Amino acid sequence: MKRIKGLALWHQFVASKDGRLLKDFLAKEVVFHSPVVWTPQQGKEIVKMYLIAAGQIIANDDFEYVKELSNANYTVLEFKTIIDGVSIEGVDILTFNEENKLVDLKVMIRPLKAVQIVHQKMGEFLLKMKEK
Repeated sequence: MKRIKGLALWHQFVASKDGRLLKDFLAKEVVFHSPVVWTPQQGKEIVKMYLIAAGQIIANDDFEYVKELSNANYTVLEFKTIIDGVSIEGVDILTFNEENKLVDLKVMIRPLKAVQIVHQKMGEFLLKMKEK
């Protein structure tokens, strides 16, 4: 199936947190739907920045995918993690194009306390990235 290569690359990125993997993995028109920012983030460079931050903040040592549901172009991955003692549950909804590139990613998390800590930590990390 076409999604297998794209999904394998996604898991490789999450495990390694190597931003270089995103160069060829992200479609030029990729869109990211954040759990804390209403406006979708569009374009390879901005989405790459968000994914690098999420890899460090959310996909930490406590991060684990617990369920996966896929078809030819769509995958839903349920995850759990802990940030600063706050238990977080969420889903990554990934859409791949015919070239196995990521074209859309929506992340949803719960509970409210989790949204708040992710918002805080991601904001701090992104600010540091922009200052470099």
